[in-house]
Amino acid sequence: MVRGSDVLLIVVAILFPPAAAAFITGCSCDLLINILLTILGYLPGHLHAFWLIYKKMQAEERYGRGGYIYVGNGEYQPAYSQPGAVPAGQQPNYGATGGGYVH
Repeated sequence: MVRGSDVLLIVVAILFPPAAAAFITGCSCDLLINILLTILGYLPGHLHAFWLIYKKMQAEERYGRGGYIYVGNGEYQPAYSQPGAVPAGQQPNYGATGGGYVH
């Protein structure tokens, strides 16, 4: 299911693909790959950014919103032992207020 944030990512990817890659992956190897692909040709940078968005959407469907961690190379892993579960004794993290991120 496409969310409003995914539509915004797609618009950003159309305008400047490395920005969309940075929003998804942070400062990682995928960002560097996207920058290089965009320099080599605008279309390869777009394809890579759209692929990252697609993989993010798959992770949201599989693990629930915010229930995954980006591990690189377009791969995600669950943030918790059970999909949609919150570790015992922790409040659910709504945005950046919790600070109890699992790495």
